[in-house]
Amino acid sequence: MSGMEGLNIFEQYWVWFYSLHSSPMLVTAFLAFLVHEIIFFGGWIPYYIVGSIPSFKKYKLQPEKEVTRQDHLKALRGVLLSHFLVQSPLMLSFHPTAISFGIEVTEVPFPPLWKICLQVLFCALFEDTYHYWAHRALHWGVLYKKIHKVHHEFSAPFGITAEYAHPIETIILGMGTIGGPFVLALAFKVHVITVLAWMSFRLFQTIEAHSGYEFPISLRTIVPFWSGADHHDYHHQAFVNCYSTSFRWWDHIMGTDLKYKAFREKQLQEKFVQNKDSLKEKTK
Repeated sequence: MSGMEGLNIFEQYWVWFYSLHSSPMLVTAFLAFLVHEIIFFGGWIPYYIVGSIPSFKKYKLQPEKEVTRQDHLKALRGVLLSHFLVQSPLMLSFHPTAISFGIEVTEVPFPPLWKICLQVLFCALFEDTYHYWAHRALHWGVLYKKIHKVHHEFSAPFGITAEYAHPIETIILGMGTIGGPFVLALAFKVHVITVLAWMSFRLFQTIEAHSGYEFPISLRTIVPFWSGADHHDYHHQAFVNCYSTSFRWWDHIMGTDLKYKAFREKQLQEKFVQNKDSLKEKTK
């Protein structure tokens, strides 16, 4: 690729990719959709495989509830309809909106990695705050009955249900995801590559939160205030508490995790008693 001296291989292919079509808007939309599908289904498939291996059932948060083939097919149909009929049109509108906010799209070189990481962190903090309050609102009366109830059809979530939702909910909560980069762009330079990195992070986060599994080693073992599957699974199980996405502090501050904490404490006490009784049986 001539005329690209000083650019790394990813930046060179970025320039090449945008040269394939005369409309940057279509290229951006296609790229966003492609990355979204690869990350979403690539993140879900490992959990789907885990669900078919009996030895992993001990890590399932609601082991008494079986996820059937019909459940997977229903969720898959709903998700694909959302991807093609709701999210893809929104992705088409992203490019002109991004340009109007001054977000860089075709420009190279990319921002340094440290800057991308900091901006992704800001987006996570922004989205977590937005999501907490919007999610709580969706549990109010008519909003729950007409909109959010769709997402709660599965009281024991599994990875792909992360994006199984009413179209209006997809738009409302999606504003928190895409809103972070736009707010950031009001004061700082933001590149689309950062938006894609943030989108990928957000997808992995929501798939993990809906996975239905809590493994001994996870991000929560490193970051204690990370929400994880343990936190959000209870929300689906009880339909209350735990409204945040990535972090736990809003639920802690607002006291919307008290039932969750009491439930998990009760589980620990029951497990302790079971282990104690089992030990007594073995020593007889």
